[in-house]
Amino acid sequence: MTLNENLVQDIVKEVMAKMQISAASTGMHGVFADMNEAIEAAKKAQQVVKRMSLDQREQIITAIRRKTMENAEILARMGVDETGMGNVGHKILKHQLVAQKVPGTEDLHTEAYSGDRGLTLVEMGPFGVIGAITPCTNPSETVLCNTMGMLAAGNTVVFNPHPAAIKTSIYAINLVNEASIECGGPDNIACTVEKPTLETSNIMMKHKDIPLIAATGGPGVVTAVLSSGKRGIGAGAGNPPALVDETADIRKAAEDIVNGCTFDNNLPCIAEKEIVAVESIADELMHYMISEQGCYQISEKEQEALTAVVLQNGRLNRKCVGRSAKVLLGMIGVEVPDNIRCITFYGPKEHPLIAEELMMPILGIVKVKDFAEGLQTAVWLEHGNRHSAHIHSKNVDRITEYARALDTAILVKNGPSYAALGFGGESICTFTIASRTGEGLTSAKTFTKARRCVMTDSLCIR
Repeated sequence: MTLNENLVQDIVKEVMAKMQISAASTGMHGVFADMNEAIEAAKKAQQVVKRMSLDQREQIITAIRRKTMENAEILARMGVDETGMGNVGHKILKHQLVAQKVPGTEDLHTEAYSGDRGLTLVEMGPFGVIGAITPCTNPSETVLCNTMGMLAAGNTVVFNPHPAAIKTSIYAINLVNEASIECGGPDNIACTVEKPTLETSNIMMKHKDIPLIAATGGPGVVTAVLSSGKRGIGAGAGNPPALVDETADIRKAAEDIVNGCTFDNNLPCIAEKEIVAVESIADELMHYMISEQGCYQISEKEQEALTAVVLQNGRLNRKCVGRSAKVLLGMIGVEVPDNIRCITFYGPKEHPLIAEELMMPILGIVKVKDFAEGLQTAVWLEHGNRHSAHIHSKNVDRITEYARALDTAILVKNGPSYAALGFGGESICTFTIASRTGEGLTSAKTFTKARRCVMTDSLCIR
């Protein structure tokens, strides 16, 4: 049942008001004043979790799925209200996607080798307590999908959420602990601190009881994790280009690209950030984007004004991240109707609104003479992040060449970017995509270490 708008707002206001008081005093599970206390609590919980059967862990994950579905609208509203980023309707879909498509214990598989000399098993065991750093762009989604995968593998987790999304993150952490308790599991399978800071993050990264750190965020956060001396999983930045050649279904490409770019106001790191179009079809693509897909083409003067607002002193203006096209245009004095959902223009690849990852519904189009130039341009724009890239073409050889040249963790062909997360595509869902450290779309098996058990000259019964 869908909650009505007024009821959702009332619930969110009540939750946010309660969180103004100390989280511990409100009965929130897994929330501590001190990071060392949070880690100790997660460590005790992990001693219980590691002895639980896969069936018992799966029962908790099933409860987390149910609670995520029940709270999808509340979490979506909280995320937008607290951070000012994104779109409530799209965030609801993201939470539903987490509930339905994040893998659980079924992701874990045992390898067996049997022969004349006996039996060897290679099983996937837990690390213990995992430290996780989460962003403000997808706060509750990341907490939920990380906890599900880490718990499935037998771990517990301590989060250091982005301070700008702490209330939403705490709500999600409380939710997963409630799910565990309801299923007879331990409290504190996921923990955090009331006031996350760089200091609490450093304590977590250096703590002797944290063997693995998973960071979802910008390049600075990932670099810090990879410099910690611990095993690190880094989900960093991307600037995904979408290449369109003359063989593509141009009308469909326009629809797919704009849908992907505008999903949750371009907050997903996999979303299309710019277009590289072969010049023979570029104007046709622009035509469909404007006439059918709600795009507004800005003039050179408006480009300059928007650049000045979006990038201040060479740095991204956080007040613009995750805002709608209408809001962004309003910041430069341009009024547009509500159906305008994307900003577009032609520009060189070096244009700051094209070359920089913005996380806003802005799609600059770079014209190229042919596919070969388009390939080189897309490689330059992706900046070697090896994160995500997209292509619209009916030429299989070109798609193959593009995939090899970009070498990204995700490549979407002839579809919107969110198909990579299982939304309209065949895939699992995650909001921690570890391109920099090579794991790609993380899941339960990502958070395990291999353990080999060997029995010689026995248990081979052929």
